[in-house]
Amino acid sequence: MNSVSLGSHTIELSNPDKVLFPGDGITKSDLVTYYREVAETMLPHLRDRPLMLHRFPDGIGEGGFYQKQIGDYFPEWIDRIEVSKEGGSTEHVVCNNAATLVYLANQGCISPHTWLSRVDQLQHPDELIFDLDPPGDDFEPVRFAARRLNELLGEVELPSYVKTTGSRGLHVLVPLDRSADFNAVRAFARDVAALLAARESKRLTTEQRKNKRQGRLYLDT
Repeated sequence: MNSVSLGSHTIELSNPDKVLFPGDGITKSDLVTYYREVAETMLPHLRDRPLMLHRFPDGIGEGGFYQKQIGDYFPEWIDRIEVSKEGGSTEHVVCNNAATLVYLANQGCISPHTWLSRVDQLQHPDELIFDLDPPGDDFEPVRFAARRLNELLGEVELPSYVKTTGSRGLHVLVPLDRSADFNAVRAFARDVAALLAARESKRLTTEQRKNKRQGRLYLDT
């Protein structure tokens, strides 16, 4: 496979036989095929969100890099959003169609990381995430923390659900109505984490320094 046509867009694949996952022999062509097949399911979770691209052009064994600024060689038909930052701005990719997802896969983007807000209200997130990673090799602390978080969020009548992180842990995700800005949501998340850590002080912590956690799971927000 040397090219992929989706709608009015044709993506020419570069080095389609390059192996990106050496342990499994998965090539760039395989990655492109996979993202094309899951696009219908995946796009609702990407659409209208600025992306940070985690790219592995030489495969996962060689390490990757993060890319915020859209490349000047990206085709014009790919949606984008300019976001202000200190001293300037950054133009992020916005993945609104399967062709863009395939193009990103051809760039060696294995993990498109989404913002927690959408382009029409960048400063008002529609998701809040608690990031739970095991403090060691045992996954039980992650299950324990996720259950306790769900119970505590239920006390304030906020729904939540879990997602795998792509690494070793879980995300507990809370959908939001976008009435609060990032500062308010961040403060609320830290208060929830602090309350849960106080209730379960022997197993959970909000201590950022690893050497002070004493084997407890860190409630990252």
